[in-house]
Amino acid sequence: MTAGAHCNSGSMFKNPNPLIIATRRGLYCPPGDFYIDPAKAVQTAVVTHAHGDHLREGSARIVLAAAGLGIAKKRLKDARTVTPVEYETRVTLGPVTVSLHPAGHILGSAQVRLEHDGQVWVVSGDYKRQPDPTCAPFTPVACDTFISEATFARPRYVWPDTSQVAGDIVRWWHENREQGLVSVLFCYALGKVQRVLAEMLAHTDEAVYTHGEIASLVEVYRRAGIAMLPTVPFSRSTAHDYRGALVLAAPTQARASALRRLGPQARGFCSGWMLIEGESQRRGYDAGFVISDHADWPGLLRSCEDSGARRVRFMHGECGQLAAHLRERGIDAAALEPPLTI
Repeated sequence: MTAGAHCNSGSMFKNPNPLIIATRRGLYCPPGDFYIDPAKAVQTAVVTHAHGDHLREGSARIVLAAAGLGIAKKRLKDARTVTPVEYETRVTLGPVTVSLHPAGHILGSAQVRLEHDGQVWVVSGDYKRQPDPTCAPFTPVACDTFISEATFARPRYVWPDTSQVAGDIVRWWHENREQGLVSVLFCYALGKVQRVLAEMLAHTDEAVYTHGEIASLVEVYRRAGIAMLPTVPFSRSTAHDYRGALVLAAPTQARASALRRLGPQARGFCSGWMLIEGESQRRGYDAGFVISDHADWPGLLRSCEDSGARRVRFMHGECGQLAAHLRERGIDAAALEPPLTI
């Protein structure tokens, strides 16, 4: 998504020497000559996490939090370009000092701290403030300028307790079993599935089935020492009876013939968007479960204030209300300026 989409840009004052500018290739640091989460291959990329819209092939050098190296090896054709960096370890890229700090989004997710010429900027990447047993929790980082995501930047987005939602999933599954149905739960393959499996441990120890690429990503998390429910790879064999079972699948596989051949089934979806009334039905699911790996409205407010930044810029969402709220508190808040053509 274009930086600052759906949000009015502007500021109380201009910074004559910005450490970060928005370009069509991604966030660019002029003094360090590197990009953060570039959309295309570049010489040096600092990557906040391993989701496909942030980690891409082709860059000559990729700087990534060490905790996410296992995922990068799974997702990249050639991970030899990756330079793993431990959280809070300082590295220099040209004259800029860079360090990565936990973002609480998925395993290995990071905020990027940049320091140069008396300025400290932080790029949040995707993050959340809810507890998550599958990754290091978000750590506030003091800075002058904070560039934050704003995916769910509206007051109505307040997440329920994830452990309770995990219990709801288990009850839904067992109720479907009593009706002779297969429960198919759609979750994003990286981060969401693993979090659901970890949170469900408090409610059951039954094994569940994993479809497609999910199985290999679950194993990456297991090798990182993350405790989750036991899982069994989904079999395409028509001889296997899945009635009463729970099958986890990625949303992109919703029309997969193997899943449709399972017979009578109930379908659910895990997402923050499920907080919107009727959204699960509009998307064709029987049930929706509110679990998000992004910050909700209170989490966004808290993170901006915890940073101590006098200037906050937003990307990836509708940030108008949030920016206005922060401006009332004396913080220079607005969308990141539109992308430059460089």
